[in-house]
Amino acid sequence: MSDHAAPDDRQPFWFLILFALAVGGGAVAYVPLLTVLLPVKITGVVGAEDVASLARATFYGAIVASLANIAFGMVSDRSGTRRIWIVLGLFSSSALLIFIGRANSLFDLIVLIMAWQVCLNMMLGPLLAWAGDCVPDRQKGLLGGLLSAAPAMGAMAGSLVTFENFVSESFRMPAIAMLVAALVLPVVLLGGGRERPALMRPRGVNDSKSAPYADAQAGVQADAQAGAQADAQDGQTKSVVARMWMSRFLVQISEAGLFAFLLFWLRSIVADFHENTAANIFSLVLIVSVPLSLVIGRWSDTHRRPLLPLVGSAMLAAAGLAIMAAALELPLAITGYVIFGIAASIFLSLHTSQTLRVLPKPQHRGRDLGIFNLTNTIPSVVMPWITLSLVPGFGFSALFILFAGLAALAALLLATIIRRT
Repeated sequence: MSDHAAPDDRQPFWFLILFALAVGGGAVAYVPLLTVLLPVKITGVVGAEDVASLARATFYGAIVASLANIAFGMVSDRSGTRRIWIVLGLFSSSALLIFIGRANSLFDLIVLIMAWQVCLNMMLGPLLAWAGDCVPDRQKGLLGGLLSAAPAMGAMAGSLVTFENFVSESFRMPAIAMLVAALVLPVVLLGGGRERPALMRPRGVNDSKSAPYADAQAGVQADAQAGAQADAQDGQTKSVVARMWMSRFLVQISEAGLFAFLLFWLRSIVADFHENTAANIFSLVLIVSVPLSLVIGRWSDTHRRPLLPLVGSAMLAAAGLAIMAAALELPLAITGYVIFGIAASIFLSLHTSQTLRVLPKPQHRGRDLGIFNLTNTIPSVVMPWITLSLVPGFGFSALFILFAGLAALAALLLATIIRRT
């Protein structure tokens, strides 16, 4: 895969920073709400902890989010502009956050969560597609490294707005809305006109077909040859895109499983393992992964090896899961999780930016990224059923062996792309 833009088409570092902050703003919008504030709100509305109600709210929200991300990606493709949809999504989702904080019934809360997911993805879908319009291939590794900060920003925002001495309970939702606006608006306001024409042309377009031919027969032969080459390239591109989608899906299943059941697994080894310690380990993994992703992403740009770090991190994630499957003592278990967590974080952040490299049709970039977003939402739906099928009868070790196999398969799929290209 060759660079898709000239060296002078590089974006300034300030734009990449602002864009990464905007993506971090997206994480700030949903991580505190879905992980902390929504369970607390449901408890307040229902009067007790209600796992079933929380599951319904998150399930319906995930379905709506998946559809909305694709829909608004398509809308931004057809409208020819991204920024207006980002702004509309920002303000409408922020307003709905305020209403969520004021909901008095479970029905109202679930409906508001679904509406909020629609508006949030009005912002998120076009935002990532805009990166594909602006950031040349030779900077996508660096962009991926910067995007690795987004999960950590979401986690830190959750800690910030739940710190009672800093933010009162009644002001949590407005505080989140203001944080998101402060992170997203700068790149929208300052990033106008940064789209790169070379990135707006479909890959593999052969401009020579418009040149005059010496004679009609030569023209027919050239057209036939160009058509055959285009068909072959189109088939190869679809294969690459499918492998990229599946590899992320496989790793995300493992990531979703550990996100949901990390504490339960640790307590199966040490019964009184404290939840704060688990949260600290999770935060440490996110923080350490940021500088590593930056260094590795920059290396992939410099050496023009965009997929090699993905293969390596997927293999390392599989190794970490294998250690977790074999662990009987806490130190080895934590070591395995740290290896997996850092490797998976690096994989997912770099994969996000490199996906922009392989999508062949800029005119459908928003739609196609929406389809890739399904790799983030579907695992959250299927993972609980996988866990319930394995853990009660075979324990967490069987689950981690399965996850390790999936991560190894992801590495293999990406390795075949490197070999073919």
